[in-house]
Amino acid sequence: MRFLTFAVIIVCFLLPSCARHDKPQATKVIGVTLLTRGHMFYRDLEEGIRTEAAQYEYEVIITAAEFDLGKQISQIEDFVAQGVDAIVVCPVDSRGVGTGIKRANEARIPVFTADIAAQEGEIMCHIASDNVAGGRLAGEYLAKVLRQKGSVAIINQPALTSTLDRVQGFRESLARYPGIKIVADVNGFGVRDRALQVSADVLQANPQLDAIFGINDDSALGALDAVRQFKRTNIVIVGYDATPPAQEAILRGTALKADVIQYPSKIGSTTIQTIRKFFLGESIPSSIPVEVGLVDSTILHNALTTGAVNR
Repeated sequence: MRFLTFAVIIVCFLLPSCARHDKPQATKVIGVTLLTRGHMFYRDLEEGIRTEAAQYEYEVIITAAEFDLGKQISQIEDFVAQGVDAIVVCPVDSRGVGTGIKRANEARIPVFTADIAAQEGEIMCHIASDNVAGGRLAGEYLAKVLRQKGSVAIINQPALTSTLDRVQGFRESLARYPGIKIVADVNGFGVRDRALQVSADVLQANPQLDAIFGINDDSALGALDAVRQFKRTNIVIVGYDATPPAQEAILRGTALKADVIQYPSKIGSTTIQTIRKFFLGESIPSSIPVEVGLVDSTILHNALTTGAVNR
């Protein structure tokens, strides 16, 4: 009897159904809610997330809120209900999204933000372009083109921390040039048609306007549409993101002369690398800045010539 009992124990130990500790560990699941898939920036960021996650065999569930705060909070709640191992948020509204983030905090699910920071809730790490530095690059470019003198308008989107940082850097840069005045700072909501409308209002109110800074390329291209409608040939526009439509406009010699370039794919991959370090119990910083640059027609022509287009 003792021998039989011992044999049963041995057999049970060897069977997969009994040897729980021999089961492979379940893959980590990461929920992601993007601001939108309508911008190429976020499609590139998504690609970076998927590619990097595949290296570690993480499962990623990626959704997009499409500028709808209620939808984004619902997506976060769905991730909480599914019991994911981590959540990545690209906030629709930096403050409003706090409601969803706090629910993830209550469920003890770590939350990371990418591209846009959250102003409420506990965040393990924020991974984004160095937007203050990007704003400074845009300001320095305009100061050079304008020869340190002129009037400038900003097409803003103040609901997002990323754009607030860009404008902060832009203003800091232009503050060094007393001959340059910022005569308008208006909300274009980050979309082309609204940017067109507010840019038209700015142009009407400021017939001597010399330059426009668009906080993203939809804003810059909307401003470009308005400049064309008003046939204002003496205005310089600088954008932010260096998406293909913006690059094409720069190469065609339009009023859009330069663009701050981000590396969204790198933001995505860095986000997953940071989450992996967290999973492994390693120390991670509260924020990780990702480098930015600036492109104009000369840089883009050279990139096309060498086949090294920056996207």
